[in-house]
Amino acid sequence: MQTNHSFNGKYIFCISLVAAMGGLLFGYDWVVIGGARAFYEPYFGLTGEANAWMAGWAAGSALLGCLAGAILSGAITDRIGRKRILILAAVMFTASAIWTALAGSLTGFVIARILGGIGIGLASNVSPMYIAEVSPSSMRGKFVSINQLTIVIGVLAAQLVNLGIYNYAPIDTDATAELILDSWNGQQGWRWMFAAEALPAAAFLVLAFFIPESPRWLIKQKRGAEAASILEKIGGKAYSDFEVDDIGKTLSKDTEGFRFSDLLQKKLLGVVLLGVFIAMFQQWCGINTIFYYASEVFASAGYDLSDQMTNIVWTGGVNLVFTFVAISVVDKLGRRPLMLIGAGGLAVIYAIMGALYLFEVQGVFVLVIVLAAIACYAMTLAPITWVLLSEIFPNRVRGAAMAICVSSLWIANFLLVQTFPPINAALGASGTFWLYGIICAVGFFVFALKVPETKGKSLEDIERELT
Repeated sequence: MQTNHSFNGKYIFCISLVAAMGGLLFGYDWVVIGGARAFYEPYFGLTGEANAWMAGWAAGSALLGCLAGAILSGAITDRIGRKRILILAAVMFTASAIWTALAGSLTGFVIARILGGIGIGLASNVSPMYIAEVSPSSMRGKFVSINQLTIVIGVLAAQLVNLGIYNYAPIDTDATAELILDSWNGQQGWRWMFAAEALPAAAFLVLAFFIPESPRWLIKQKRGAEAASILEKIGGKAYSDFEVDDIGKTLSKDTEGFRFSDLLQKKLLGVVLLGVFIAMFQQWCGINTIFYYASEVFASAGYDLSDQMTNIVWTGGVNLVFTFVAISVVDKLGRRPLMLIGAGGLAVIYAIMGALYLFEVQGVFVLVIVLAAIACYAMTLAPITWVLLSEIFPNRVRGAAMAICVSSLWIANFLLVQTFPPINAALGASGTFWLYGIICAVGFFVFALKVPETKGKSLEDIERELT
């Protein structure tokens, strides 16, 4: 039905881009900490083995906020709406950036990081869901994938900002903690790395007030006239009339309001468990170990420190380019084929990568296979996971179900990061990547058996098919 209408692509793109700014701040906040650690750790006295635990807490405290934000979003998103959550996330991003930059104590620094993490948890849940709910089925995959694109852009922005601020007053790479503490970067530079986030965060906060509320949430709140007006801007009067009627039909059985126990209903529970598997697999496919431990991965392949830093830039560039590939093909090839290509492709690539490490092949061969893994992930599992999670849940429970999946994703992320060092120590680089290859092979068969194709279907049609 939707394909027969003429859609206002510019309007949909603009409001989707604003919603996806949460992804940009997510990406920036996720990476900026890595560039700032060498400077804020001496400032707060976190250097040396005796302070290793506190150093890890300072760097990883935001993850606690991410999980808390995802859980909080499940409790309030279906009650207060998508737009207000995006505004709340923007407030937290802005406050966190300023507070972190001004922090005079480790306690204040950690609290500010947790606050920013809550913003990430809220935005990572609501941004793709909001975009899916305002996008017509024929272009929904493309617009939801913008969320992943902004994450990648945020990552690159943080890397460039960190490098630019560091280069303002560079320090010898072998400088002691005392010399770093006495330097401009040790006193002020790291603060500007965090403060730079305040500019896009403030822009997100202002712009979020001008986007409309999700029409699907409005209809759930019995505010059909407001929803119809928004839908008319998106696709015209006929499209608006059809959508209001169709969305209303899927919500007609929601007479008593939502309860979390509703998610335990047999059919719905199956969809939620599938969503949890998809979310956790995106992390446990292993690709983020390359991003988190890039230096170790390239060091094992024989690269020195200078070449490692160059290779990391290559990984970021490939990640960005192939995210654009995903945006161009998601509504043509479909979600299920791309998920299968991602899982199957990584399984094969990891098998080759493990063999290269086993036979101690070094240099450009390892770089090429690592970049192939990132390219495969960037055009498949990275964006398509968010597309599927935003599509497969019914209107009446989408916020809560998404929150469960996003919380699972953050837990899986934490476990992945924490387990890589001991697994790598026990199995070696070859065994570690073969293990991730086995996980990807399992994911391939689960996707082949369970993942539905949602391309070109309205959210209401998907709901009727799955539940």
